[in-house]
Amino acid sequence: MIKTTPFFVCLLFVLCGKQVDSKTSVHIVYLGERQHEDPQLVTDSHHDMLATVVGSKKVASKLMVYSYKHGFSGFAAKLTESQAQRLAEHPGVIRLIPNSIHKLQTTRSWDYLDHSYHTPNILLDKSNKGDGVIIGVIDTGIWPESMAFNDEGIGPVPSRWKGGCESGEQFNATAHCNRKVIGARWFVDGLLAEYGQPLNNSGHKEFLSPRDAHGHGTHTSSTAAGSYVRNISYKGLGLGTVRGGAPSARLAIYKVCWYVLGGQCASADILKAFDEAIHDGVDVLSLSIGSGIPLFSDVDERDGIATGSFHAVAKGITVVCAAANDGPSSQTVQNTAPWILTVGASTMDRAFPTPVTLGNNITILGEAMYAGKEIGFTGLIYPESKGLDPTSAGVCQELSLNRSLVAGKVVLCFTSVARRTAISNATSAVRAAGGVGLIVAKNPSDDLAPCSNDFPCVEVDYEVGTQILFYIRSTRSPVVKLSPSKTQVGKLVSAKVAHFSSRGPSSIAPAILKPDIAAPGVNILAATSPLSPLADGGFVMFSGTSMATPHISGIVALLKALHPDWSPATIKSALVTTALRNDDYGFPIFAEGSSRKLADPFDFGGGIVNPNGAADPGLVYDMGVADYVHYLCAMGYTNTSISQLTGQSMACPSIQPSILDVNLPSITIPSLRNSTTLTRTVTNVGPVNSTYIAVIEPPVGTIMSVRPNVLAFDAQTKTITFTVMVFSTHQINAGYHFGSLTWTNGVHNVRSPMSVRIQFVESYADGN
Repeated sequence: MIKTTPFFVCLLFVLCGKQVDSKTSVHIVYLGERQHEDPQLVTDSHHDMLATVVGSKKVASKLMVYSYKHGFSGFAAKLTESQAQRLAEHPGVIRLIPNSIHKLQTTRSWDYLDHSYHTPNILLDKSNKGDGVIIGVIDTGIWPESMAFNDEGIGPVPSRWKGGCESGEQFNATAHCNRKVIGARWFVDGLLAEYGQPLNNSGHKEFLSPRDAHGHGTHTSSTAAGSYVRNISYKGLGLGTVRGGAPSARLAIYKVCWYVLGGQCASADILKAFDEAIHDGVDVLSLSIGSGIPLFSDVDERDGIATGSFHAVAKGITVVCAAANDGPSSQTVQNTAPWILTVGASTMDRAFPTPVTLGNNITILGEAMYAGKEIGFTGLIYPESKGLDPTSAGVCQELSLNRSLVAGKVVLCFTSVARRTAISNATSAVRAAGGVGLIVAKNPSDDLAPCSNDFPCVEVDYEVGTQILFYIRSTRSPVVKLSPSKTQVGKLVSAKVAHFSSRGPSSIAPAILKPDIAAPGVNILAATSPLSPLADGGFVMFSGTSMATPHISGIVALLKALHPDWSPATIKSALVTTALRNDDYGFPIFAEGSSRKLADPFDFGGGIVNPNGAADPGLVYDMGVADYVHYLCAMGYTNTSISQLTGQSMACPSIQPSILDVNLPSITIPSLRNSTTLTRTVTNVGPVNSTYIAVIEPPVGTIMSVRPNVLAFDAQTKTITFTVMVFSTHQINAGYHFGSLTWTNGVHNVRSPMSVRIQFVESYADGN
């Protein structure tokens, strides 16, 4: 996923033939709702407004970066601080926002989700594999030659499509777009104005076109809507057929992230992509991009994703975003606005066991992505130092090795660092010292990656690492054999919430459950740019909430094809209330961390996505713009800031509404004292004549009741409002406890996850 930090660079501009030595940076001028239906009139009005500050339309044209003219009205321009101040005072300007930078969040999965083409599938079949639905992907672009984007068997481009393809460096619109990739645009002016130097100066190849040099966008696009490609593996691992979640859906590519400092995206460019995508006619927008902690507020336009997604959702476009990769710490989830569908990452029922055979004939299983030749019995060493701390020399990220002791041997090291930097550093140190392999003892995690040049690096947990260490210390000449990794799928491998997946509760609004849902995001095999150093035949395994997000985007496309009248909130509700808390084999889903625990709603929202269940949820919790305004008012934002976000004049009620009454498919009470009452409204999307009864699993320390506890629907009654009363049974400050409220008619089980924290001190303003 991509992260956001303010990023401002001073540039020199030539104005009216003279070099002006003034500090300039890109500012986004937000004007709210469009005043004209004609986009050209909107653009002309933007140039006219800018000209009043910079002196002429000619100068305004040079300074204009983007005109936002479809989803909302506004423009991005290069301004000095004094010019920005004058524009901010213009009566037509709602808000002036500095540009900011965002970062990227970075086969078997569809079988695991019961979504395989091998077996009968309700959603995949009934939706015609997403045919006719358009998924917009805002990312690093696309490698169009990939087999994942072939248009064999796909019909004509939908007639409602208003977008297009733009040629550029090594990208020919006529040759590289087809009936699968129907749109490809690129937006870089916002980043270039801040970066201040050519993109390729960063040391990475980049293309001023929709072509993807990074590989991230190609991977996410092919995961969401890639065509079938058979007999694909990653260096022999994970062999099978790769495809996207909606293999007949169309792709519209909006390149806003560039191979600079690992992957950077400017908010001005992101907003332009949203604006064009709304105009072009996409049905779903997929963004594996994020900001950082602390988050911007929902009404702060520096978070281009929250602002752009609000306007997209208001137009009926479902926006799917990554939760970020800062887990397992709590309160690290990003993209937390209630109108966004926020996705966490899970593992799946696949592993890559790698045999490690010690000289005492004991074979243990580590995990790796090693497809090289077997390393026959060779020396095994653990670096130990003399003195008071003999284990300090065996810390992976700090290895300093003696070549005479290490050459030709396998090295064991230990690390408490969760990120792969420790493994990368250790691999480099062992290779430099002439070693032939590495065993890393670390906290268990399924997030694997191959080491460079197929160097064997096997991961084990601390217990196994300690067993290996005791063996080394027990013999004069310890030896070890490392065998290639194998692929294992099925019941012996349990799914978990990934270690890196960011966790709730939301640091902005803890009463809004985030993430909403989880999907496979670990070791996902999909297409990539062949320029990626890890690519194998144009495919690669990546991990991250970036990879989980397009899984949900593809499923959303199928739901949209099956139920074209469903709103973004209805789709979110269907996903959340039907999600899985146990895997296909009946085992509860755990969450990886410093110690594994049963997953709770702050780990994975409603649970791991259940595509077929979401196709027929029974009841849904729907929302529209009025509900989102209710949320904004409940958050205490001013009428002015809410009006700035929505682009329309808004006035909150004199009595602040309760955030607990936002019509979410979940219930989260961050501060329960004695009791509270909240409301929800459900809409029947199942059989016309249906009766549901309430099944309550109250969180520990609470008593719950629901009125009415029976909901009867018929041809006249399609929506029903009910109240939930929650009472605390303990007068003690406590952490969160979890439960659920399920409406069932014997066929459908519409489950809302519940999270309650009992607090008897002043805390969040949550309506209690």
